[in-house]
Amino acid sequence: MIPVTAFAGKRCALFGLGGSGLASARALVAGGADLIAWDDNPASVERAASEGIGTADLREADWSAFDALVLSPGVPLTHPEPHWTVRKAQAHAVPVIGDIELFCRQRALLAPDAPFVAITGTNGKSTTTALIAHILREAGRDVQMGGNIGVPVLDLEPPAPDRIHVVEVSSYQIDLAPGLDPGIGILLNLSPDHLDRHGSMENYALVKKQLVKKAGRAIVGVDDPWCASIANLIEKAGVAVTRISVATDRGAIDLSDAPSLRGEHNLQNALAALHACRMLGLTDAEIEAGMASFDGLAHRMQIVARHGRVLFVNDSKATNAEAAARSLASFGSIHWIAGGLPKEGGIASLAPFFDRIARVYLIGEAAPAFAATLGGRVPYEISATLDVAVNHAAADAAASDADEPVVLLAPAAASFDQFANFEKRGEAFVSAVDALEPHDVPRAAGGGA
Repeated sequence: MIPVTAFAGKRCALFGLGGSGLASARALVAGGADLIAWDDNPASVERAASEGIGTADLREADWSAFDALVLSPGVPLTHPEPHWTVRKAQAHAVPVIGDIELFCRQRALLAPDAPFVAITGTNGKSTTTALIAHILREAGRDVQMGGNIGVPVLDLEPPAPDRIHVVEVSSYQIDLAPGLDPGIGILLNLSPDHLDRHGSMENYALVKKQLVKKAGRAIVGVDDPWCASIANLIEKAGVAVTRISVATDRGAIDLSDAPSLRGEHNLQNALAALHACRMLGLTDAEIEAGMASFDGLAHRMQIVARHGRVLFVNDSKATNAEAAARSLASFGSIHWIAGGLPKEGGIASLAPFFDRIARVYLIGEAAPAFAATLGGRVPYEISATLDVAVNHAAADAAASDADEPVVLLAPAAASFDQFANFEKRGEAFVSAVDALEPHDVPRAAGGGA
């Protein structure tokens, strides 16, 4: 935990007692703040109270006495409309901040020059965060990784001169962190996302810009016009900018020994990690070794097994066609497991990748619609369930003449028809692969078009 002594003796309101909110409450109390916390969920309030955190209904509080409102990132700050706590704070000129801001203020007190790498972007930020942290750890550095990637930032060890914090930051968290000033700020890419919470693409881009606006050094992916514009703007304002581009930087790094970093999207992640780790003093040899040993994140193009020539890849996180496209673009001779709870647009946009696919194994509610899209263009079967799909795909791949046939779970659909979430779906895929016999006998082909 990082006790937030920056608010010692100050009176704070906190709304939202989920993972990061509860971590913030604990850190504020440990740092000596006078805290009143609340949540719409009575169970969350009860849990906080059982830990000795002061709780009370903030509707009845004296807002003129508060020095800050600490808001959980899942609570609307501006769109579709400000949360009622935000309106109360604004009416009494109370600053509204979040856990990343608390971290930044505490870092300023404890070790203002402590290495701090902050990563954001529409896609790839979790992989880039994990990759940077992995490379640094493999090189023997003291690393703390957290933020939006899973471990709340205030649950990490406190900043120290030789301790590197590698933190994934969402747009919601950036919006609540006016003092965000990483030593190295990384903005990977921007495409329309979370517009219900930001109102427009322009607002979304403006929020993301804040992460690199006050960075000591910025690394910006410039393959989309939004980020290219941001790179120009912050450079004119005096920020040292390193631009990275999948289109022009292909020769900057050799990923042939890093199987978990296949695909153009991972090239962007790797380029960001390369420059960040160089800025932190690592040699190229250390960086290359770290990339080669990186296993990837679970459920994100995760290589889970190899049976002979057959590679098994878990990309359960690919819950829409755009995400699945990145996986399909990364392999050939694909035995593709797809389906689940369908999303608008289905898989029609994936037609350019159909020539990479040997056969499709359809599961879940989306199976009939996906089958209609595939038509006679790609062989398919309706497997219905994931375990059947894995068994049939593994046998067909083993019988393939390809040098490296791939059994790929990239559902292009949500998981909720058959699984609680994409993680559970990915875990079921891994379990089904683990249960395979290493030399499954090829089955007779059948079913589908």
